[in-house]
Amino acid sequence: PIVEKANTVVMDIYRKDFTIDYKHDESPLTEADNASNDIICEGLKSITPEIPIISEENKEIPFETRSQFVYCWIVDPLDGTKEFVKKNDEFAINVALCYQNTIVMSVVGTPIEHGIAWAIKGQGSYYRINNGMTCRLQCGRFDLTKENVRVLASRSHKSNKTEKHLERFTNPIILPKGSSWKFLMIANNEADYYPRLGPTMEWDTAAPQLILEEAGGSMVDLTTQLSLTYNKENLLNPDFIAQGIIC
Repeated sequence: PIVEKANTVVMDIYRKDFTIDYKHDESPLTEADNASNDIICEGLKSITPEIPIISEENKEIPFETRSQFVYCWIVDPLDGTKEFVKKNDEFAINVALCYQNTIVMSVVGTPIEHGIAWAIKGQGSYYRINNGMTCRLQCGRFDLTKENVRVLASRSHKSNKTEKHLERFTNPIILPKGSSWKFLMIANNEADYYPRLGPTMEWDTAAPQLILEEAGGSMVDLTTQLSLTYNKENLLNPDFIAQGIIC
């Protein structure tokens, strides 16, 4: 219900002329980011007042404090603000519950569809649109050596490293997409593979990672091939690969 409320408020702002500010790193910040953050943080505090919240739009918490957390929420109140500003519909809302560096529950809102995806560790992942029928998400199988692997590319964050990485594929089908929609597409067997060779933060990936994993997929550090972990000293993610089931 908290994310559904945020979905609605974000769409109300999306449909009108909205203000855009810019952070110190020149990334955009809209009133939708702030409104969604307020709804989510107030909602989470009301149901779990004892669990701290790490959010993109909150004041950064020092690692000396964060390192003592057993549980924490990791929130991106508007994932894909650049897509929101461009009005291309490819933005999402990410809320994840972290237990000792591992995500154990997550919700991703897709405001444009009034959709909610969710997962609990060990219990599968699901998606529901507009309070309609709920479907279970399941990744497809693919072969890295075959032609026409469906490869996702970030809509607003392309890099030369990514282009070079994709040279290993034979005639891949490139699918541009923004925000955590990419992970939902793999979880729903609409895509196979997403290499992210560039900076992302923990709140960008925490919620969609569990949804992808519970659908049978994986999200691994490009170097170590281990699953991404959370509430690290540095909240910056390593380069990673998100993918369906390799056969």
